[in-house]
Amino acid sequence: MDIRLDGIGHSYDGFEVMRDITLDIPNQQIICIVGPSGCGKSTLLRFIGGLERPQRGQVLQLGNPPKDCLNPLTYIFQDFALLPWRSVTGNISLVLEDHGIRGAAAREIITDVLARTKLTDFAKALPKQLSGGMKQRVAIARALAVKPAVMLMDEPLSALDSQTRELLMDDLVSLWSRQPFTAVYVTHNLAEAVRLGHKVVVLSRRPGQIREIVEIDKPLADREFGDADLDAYQKRLWNLMRDEARAADEELLHV
Repeated sequence: MDIRLDGIGHSYDGFEVMRDITLDIPNQQIICIVGPSGCGKSTLLRFIGGLERPQRGQVLQLGNPPKDCLNPLTYIFQDFALLPWRSVTGNISLVLEDHGIRGAAAREIITDVLARTKLTDFAKALPKQLSGGMKQRVAIARALAVKPAVMLMDEPLSALDSQTRELLMDDLVSLWSRQPFTAVYVTHNLAEAVRLGHKVVVLSRRPGQIREIVEIDKPLADREFGDADLDAYQKRLWNLMRDEARAADEELLHV
């Protein structure tokens, strides 16, 4: 299933935050969205997920989700959103219970996503027993359990330390390489964007508009920490954003 954003625009209390955003999100690609603070990245993600409606333009779902898809659009949040009284298995099973999937059918799905996210040995652990990186793996496993057509990822690694962030990026690349998925990934971190994105969408300061779409012409599996090619892409993105990021910060100071 593809997603198309067609002329998206929005204002809050007469204050324009987004203008004329038109973008295609192809099946089985990770599209990263970057831009200065306040440019509307998370708002755009809410529009795609149907949590909010844009005042102008439309979000189109093109084609059908996979036949075994339970939730076409599924979020992965920055704060993990785990129930502290439920084990790893219990947090994953929650999304299946909503669809009436229990017993052997649920155990088969949970066993699969635990293995894919390297959580099998932690199935009975409570969230308080897990590191931040492990908690985010649980959130990813929970999202995978509903076999989404598109994963919507809002700063999913920003609460983690740099080492854990690198490990989780490796995990996401490994997951995509074994079974490609579609994702829209919002981040402030340009290193994440060039490591994970097939394309990086650079938004201007508000009202957010697409300034440029940078295609990362290197297979995901071939991208590594310290890669000179990725450093060059990251520098290109920063050159696109630097002046606008400074202007956006100055605007926020005067709001």
